[in-house]
Amino acid sequence: MAAWLFVGLGNPGTQYALHRHNIGFMAIDVIADHIRAPAFRIKSNSAVSEATLSGVPEPHRLHLIKPQTFMNLSARAITPFMAFYKIPLDHLVVFHDELDLEEGRIKIKCGGSSGGHNGLKSLDQAIGANYWRVRIGIGHPGHKDAVTGYVLSNFKRTDIDSWVQERLSTLASTFNNFLDTSNSTAWMNLIKE
Repeated sequence: MAAWLFVGLGNPGTQYALHRHNIGFMAIDVIADHIRAPAFRIKSNSAVSEATLSGVPEPHRLHLIKPQTFMNLSARAITPFMAFYKIPLDHLVVFHDELDLEEGRIKIKCGGSSGGHNGLKSLDQAIGANYWRVRIGIGHPGHKDAVTGYVLSNFKRTDIDSWVQERLSTLASTFNNFLDTSNSTAWMNLIKE
């Protein structure tokens, strides 16, 4: 059985739940709901849920985690989990916010730079960069001095209703295609606007 680790990047706590920086957590929650995964429980610095999915040519064991270490220390939660469950680097898929993509645009790639994202920086320093990244566009505030306030502020209710839920639901309904093929192009074709 193939083991996969899906990680959503974000900050723990209800006060951060609707921040743009937490769209990785939101993605993991929507995937967990879609596959009817068990309730998340706290285990080794992460909120964790696991499920077995049918797949081709074999079933998949999917581990879903939301690190509870805050964004800058994400690797402290992720790397022990990978070691314990023997998750290979090419079976790690990280969902995160992306300032340099317009709202709702999604790109999937293996490797690359952190682009200044502190959660990715933490992980890249610990394990290298050759893991899958699902970049979920949150748009840019227009000026670099406004970035921190922008990412650490809540989505508008109109954003959640107009595109956030729809895009995350599309991700959740199509990810199994990627697990079966490890083909990011095919997955991206399924989630295009």
